[in-house]
Amino acid sequence: MKREIIDASQLELVDQVVDIKRVTKVVKGGRNMRFTALVVVGDKNGHVGAGLGKAAEIPEAIRKGKEDAIKSMVNVKLDENNSITHDVTGKYTGASVLLKKSPEGTGIIAGGPARSVCEIAGIQNIRTKSLGSNNKQNVVLATIEALKQLRSPEDVAKLRGKSVEEILG
Repeated sequence: MKREIIDASQLELVDQVVDIKRVTKVVKGGRNMRFTALVVVGDKNGHVGAGLGKAAEIPEAIRKGKEDAIKSMVNVKLDENNSITHDVTGKYTGASVLLKKSPEGTGIIAGGPARSVCEIAGIQNIRTKSLGSNNKQNVVLATIEALKQLRSPEDVAKLRGKSVEEILG
């Protein structure tokens, strides 16, 4: 599958910190405290990415996480009622996330990490279920993995050599 490169400089990006962890390393002189920030970045219009930043101070870790997230942004295919085009499951290590297409007025029915990704991506109607691991980092990355798998009806019709009407029924 061809990867689309997204130019983040033209997008109005919004970032959301999903998780901040304090990591301690025990050394000869005592304990070294550092912070890890999991950040989701997107434009609320079909682009989203997640990144991890590590630093001695929290603001620096968030900045690094934001930069990492911008590098890994993906394009999300949305339908006419701001939902996903079809049901999909994403897996990342021990976490699986099921994303289900929903009609207008459903809202975002999702747990914390998956909700952050869906909101930042601009999805307004979706149902999700987190299966397996509930590690925030893995759930966020599994959700993004699921969003990467989405295809528009036009793409599917072109692949199968049919019209969009035949695909949608």
